Amino acid sequence: MQIFTTDAAQLFSFLLTFMRISIVLFMLPIFNTNNIPMQVKAAVSLVLSLSVWPHLSLPIAGVPLHPIGLSLMILGEVFMGLVLGLAINLTFMGIQAGGELLGYQMGFTMISFADPLTGNQTGSAAFFLWMVTLMVFLALDGHLTMIKGFFQSFELIPPGQLFVTETLYHQILTLSCELFTLAIKICAPVMVALFACECALGLVARTSPQMHIMDFGFPVKIGIGFFFLGILLIIIADHTRHFIAGIEGLMTNLLRSMSPLFN
Repeated sequence: MQIFTTDAAQLFSFLLTFMRISIVLFMLPIFNTNNIPMQVKAAVSLVLSLSVWPHLSLPIAGVPLHPIGLSLMILGEVFMGLVLGLAINLTFMGIQAGGELLGYQMGFTMISFADPLTGNQTGSAAFFLWMVTLMVFLALDGHLTMIKGFFQSFELIPPGQLFVTETLYHQILTLSCELFTLAIKICAPVMVALFACECALGLVARTSPQMHIMDFGFPVKIGIGFFFLGILLIIIADHTRHFIAGIEGLMTNLLRSMSPLFN
């Protein structure tokens, strides 16, 4: 297949491929940062699109002639890219949400700063857990597994052949529920330890009213929080490893619910 061809079907097939790849890349935790220039993101999307596009030639009969049909096919690729990107990003969002709850329990509610990666306001604990998760994800070659599974999406759903079913909605809702479940799992051990610390401080304040609980209560809570936060890093690394092992199956289930071959 020639790159600079005048065939409208091939050019439209390249456009659909580029839309799907660029949407997914721009949503991933590795690329959705402000530190990476837009030119670099566009260049990576273009290179990946050119590597896949020659094997995905869209037949002329599959190209709609009406502008509405063309727009629907492009919107379908955008929707598919959003679904795949959201499925990968939900784990990072869940860990970051757990970090926000953890920072609140540790007394870091007043400590927030502008995240240099996204430009949003975030807590120190949430940003720390997010960065640890991302480093573990990259160290275990999660990005390579993700790209491999993403390229397989073109085998199940060629460009312009999206098929939305009720099963897809249920899967998205299930993944959204797992976001909150993961956030609770991340912060629950530390919350239990801090709750026990609060009970102990309350008993000390009752038995020894002359002691100033506020003077050493906050340092004790922060110290206990950091201690259990160190233990929590092992749990996050293990969860990330299991998540990487299940990326291919996760994407396959989502793609089958959108593929005309299985519906």
